[in-house]
This record gives sequence, C-alpha cells and structure tokens, in this order.
Amino acid sequence: MYKRVLLKLSGEALSGNEKNFDNEVLHSLALEIKEALDLGIEIAVVVGGGNFIRGKTLAEIGMDRVQGDYMGMLATIINALAIQASLEAVGIDTRVQTSIEMEKVAEPFIQRRAIRHLEKGRVVIFGGGTGSPYFSTDTTAALRASEIRADVILMAKNGVDGVYSADPKKDPAAVKYDHLTYMDLLNQGLQVMDSTATSMCMDNNMELMVFNMNEKGNIVRAMKGEKIGTIINKEEK
Repeated sequence: MYKRVLLKLSGEALSGNEKNFDNEVLHSLALEIKEALDLGIEIAVVVGGGNFIRGKTLAEIGMDRVQGDYMGMLATIINALAIQASLEAVGIDTRVQTSIEMEKVAEPFIQRRAIRHLEKGRVVIFGGGTGSPYFSTDTTAALRASEIRADVILMAKNGVDGVYSADPKKDPAAVKYDHLTYMDLLNQGLQVMDSTATSMCMDNNMELMVFNMNEKGNIVRAMKGEKIGTIINKEEK
C-alpha cells in the first residue's frame, strides 16, 4: 500500500454527462478518497480544467496562447474548489493550494505547508497548474508529486483502463501494456502525458499508474497498490 499518493484527475472526468460538473461523479470520488484516507494513505490531488476551457484549443482559434493558458489555470481552480466542497460534504478536512495567489479563495502553494497538511491527514488539492503558461496539468502533477515526495502518481483516466499501443476505441487490435518505462513512452510516442511531464517523472524516478476511474472502487484499489491498469517507471520490470 502506498503511503503518499498524488491523484491526477482530468477536468472532463468530473463532468460525466453534464456540461461542467456531475454531482454523482464528485460524490463518488469523495467517498473513494474517504475510504483511502481511513486506511492511512496521504492524498494530494491535481485537477485539470478541460471541462471548462483549454488554453491550447483557444490558441488554435487565434487567441494568444499565454492568455488562453491563464484562463485554463483559472478553470483548474474552479474544479479544485468543487472537489473541496464534495470532500468536505463527506467530512474530509481539505486545503486548496494555488500557484496563482488568490488569498480570498485558497492558500498559495508552499511545499512545506502542503507536506504538513498531508501529515495531518488533510487532502491537499493543487489548482492553477504550475502558474506559468505553456505547461500542462500533467507537468503540474509531475512537479507537485516530486515536491511533496509522493510514492506514485495515480493518473485516473475517463473510461480507459490503461495504456494501449493505439487508441482502443478506434483500433480493435490495440494491445494493452501492463508495464512500461518512461523511455518506452518517449520512443513509441505513446500519448500518456506530454514529454515535459514524462521527462520530469523519469528524472525524479517517480512511479506512475494509469487506470480507469469509472470502475467503482478503482481509486481505492490503485491507492492500495493493486496492480490495475498500467504501471510506468524508470526501470525495466
């Protein structure tokens, strides 16, 4: 069982069948996190903002990339607050920390304070990405996991149960991998996370698990260290 984990969620994973948030998805997420907390696991969360907006998409339609990325960062903070509300509704003590200071809403990210919150059994939710444009929330997850000295990044996918050789929704011959190295991701061009995040995980010897969050109980199973989905690390198995 892992002692300290960083759970990476996409913004789309929170939306379910709704436009922005699905209350059932948020409530189910909160219950699974509560179950893992009760086992003594320390949990941090990084969430994306794709259910609202994507800076890269805005750039493709002509908006300045930097402006678009800042809009995306603000979307991640909205999602962080939604997760916080859901966790607190089931009795979990939480803190939201942001890379963009907004003292009326959340704490600024401070590494030592984040670690102390985790040690006290609080869930820490990181919003605002890295605070700089041109970096994805995948990179944020790699950065924050390294800073808080997490044992693993748990990358919760929306309806995909691991890493495949091709898109399994389009290619029925796609093969699922149980184990990969970060060099495999880079050499084969597997779209698990962007190359910056991949390199950061590899440099810091950070383990990554990719799994399907839509299957009930999978978040707890992943946090307990059960071998679901695909495990990615620096070394060959």
